[in-house]
Amino acid sequence: MLKERQPFDFSTGVIGYPLLFIMLIWIVFWFEIRFGFDFNHFGIQPRTVKGLRGILFSPFIHSDIKHLFHNTIPLFVLSMALFYFYRSISWKVLLVGLLLTGIFTWGIGRPANHIGASGVIYLLASFLFFKGIFSKYYRLIALSLIVVFLYGGLLWFIVPVDPKISWEGHLSGLAVGLLLASIFQQKIVKKPKYEWEKDDYNPENDEFMSHFDENGNFIERSKEEESDDLDSTYNYIFKENKED
Repeated sequence: MLKERQPFDFSTGVIGYPLLFIMLIWIVFWFEIRFGFDFNHFGIQPRTVKGLRGILFSPFIHSDIKHLFHNTIPLFVLSMALFYFYRSISWKVLLVGLLLTGIFTWGIGRPANHIGASGVIYLLASFLFFKGIFSKYYRLIALSLIVVFLYGGLLWFIVPVDPKISWEGHLSGLAVGLLLASIFQQKIVKKPKYEWEKDDYNPENDEFMSHFDENGNFIERSKEEESDDLDSTYNYIFKENKED
């Protein structure tokens, strides 16, 4: 008999896909350093035809090792949470969210070169937080609180506090995460119901309820009645060993 699939279970992809994403980012950075390339010009350059390519390429490009390291851990943690708790829609959220975040950044960004995966980080944090709140499901709400606890400080950087930081990319990721959490609201995992919580539940057919009267008092049954309810009878036969 096939085992029923649980709403949340651990699979290879939960770590494998986020790890692959991180590896690609590091490989691109290593390639630049090792062979002397500079991919910064492949970033998002707002409202220019040339800058449209940055919608796809910018998350994989970082200015220096510090920039890359700061994005690596939150990107891995948040994407792993996405693939674990929202496996059925994880790729849609990641790919559609990445494209929309890039498009929004291209539309509202300053005339500059916007690079880095921080927009994707804001996308994931926003989606995980709002989707958990919308779900009203205790596990996902707990995840929302964890996201706030770990990455609540990200909110400081959706406004222009530092001219070197692409706050437009951060704001775009936050907005897109909220948008996707609203769109995919119908995909929320429903809390499993016990038998007595189901609409077609009938107490008269419940064997457990036969032990209680109409006032909820436990009915003690005699040994004779309990023995009559046994479905099977087991006979134990003792065989004496005969010595030669």
